Amino acid sequence: MSSYFTNMNPTRREILAAMGSGFGMLSAATTVNRGPHFTPKAKHVIYLFLNGGPSQVDTFDPKPALTKYHGKPAPSGNLRTERKTGALLGSPFQFRRYGQSGLEISEIFDNLGRHADDLCVIRSMHTERPNHEPSLFMLNCGHVLPGHPSMGSWLNYGLGTENQNLPGFVVLCPGLPVIGPQLWSSAYLPAIFQGTHIPNNEKEPEKLIQHLRNKLLAQPEQRKQLDLLSQLNRMHLKREGGDPQLESRIESMEIAYRMQTEAFDAFDVAKEPEKVRERYGDGDFARGCLIARRLVERGVRMVQVYYGNGQPWDNHDDILVHRKLAQTSDKPMAALLDDLKASGLLKETIVIIGGEFGRTPAVEVSGLVKFQNGRDHNNHGFSLVVAGGGFKGGIAYGATDEFGFKAVENRVHPHDLHATALHLLGLDHKRLTYRYSGRDFRLTDVFGNVIHDLLA
Repeated sequence: MSSYFTNMNPTRREILAAMGSGFGMLSAATTVNRGPHFTPKAKHVIYLFLNGGPSQVDTFDPKPALTKYHGKPAPSGNLRTERKTGALLGSPFQFRRYGQSGLEISEIFDNLGRHADDLCVIRSMHTERPNHEPSLFMLNCGHVLPGHPSMGSWLNYGLGTENQNLPGFVVLCPGLPVIGPQLWSSAYLPAIFQGTHIPNNEKEPEKLIQHLRNKLLAQPEQRKQLDLLSQLNRMHLKREGGDPQLESRIESMEIAYRMQTEAFDAFDVAKEPEKVRERYGDGDFARGCLIARRLVERGVRMVQVYYGNGQPWDNHDDILVHRKLAQTSDKPMAALLDDLKASGLLKETIVIIGGEFGRTPAVEVSGLVKFQNGRDHNNHGFSLVVAGGGFKGGIAYGATDEFGFKAVENRVHPHDLHATALHLLGLDHKRLTYRYSGRDFRLTDVFGNVIHDLLA
């Protein structure tokens, strides 16, 4: 059967032709670890998404000129963003030097600062659009328009999963971020590669993953039911031809059946020692970071943790809200890095921290804000943090202008970030393709360069 899958683009008919034993084997044939293009440094990704757009000049990109010119117009003028902005707004937070590297990080991320020598702060990120939807799509799916697979789906497709009893791509969010499921969709990739959304606002596994355990039938009886359904569905497909929706439902049932043996244990954070849970803190995001670690330990390929519903880091009115948000994100992010480093998993796990864009160094003065102490969206230049998995630690790469408006040195596009992450995972971003509608698609579209200066 392996000869069917030397090609990275098996058709459904090829998959079905290989299934002498029926649909019970569909997942195993399509999501096993097929192997990278070359020897990888990383095996997993944890993406901590601070949805809404955290301000780079208040977190990871200190700008003394903002303090000097606070309350005054920018000498070079304000760049055009989504809404009207006015005078420059100095950061209300102090920046400190951390670690042997002396990396400058805002005081609101004091715990994260302890890991300064493991962090690679990219200060020259930029995207095309100043509004949430296209920028979210770009950071998650590599395109500004909907209808393309997410990064996690591409990883699942390219590498498969290491654990057949858990999904290869898990998304943790108490509800939904802006756009929602399209951010972890498999789009035109087979549906089995899409992300599995778990609302991490519940603590008990039975509530966290509802309706997973069959209370009426034991597993042997469930297996017989699934085998019967597989035979019926195989007869239907033989008569009618391929049906992506039916195949997706079959796979959903199969993975749900297998998850009963391991999922409840993986998602049960109460099994962690009390001291460990105290280090992460309380709340949805803290729980998400702890679950992410437990999932990666069990071989899940990618875990994405959204900070919360909607766009909590979208602080148009008052940038001081960033401090409150950091109080519930700083500790769990640092605790996650603590544990990954202690277990050795950080060497093979890429941790990404950031949002869909940054914020303006100038205050927002549009009529939509009630209190003029916030910042508008800024796609021209922002910061993103990566750690582990072969990324160089203790460095700040690239730079924005003196006020933090625009990336001006060693500019990095999300295509470059994705290309570099895939490279560390052993995948050539130009070869990881899927033919759809007459052309080969990829996560990086037709762009992207591996940034070797970021590699350890």
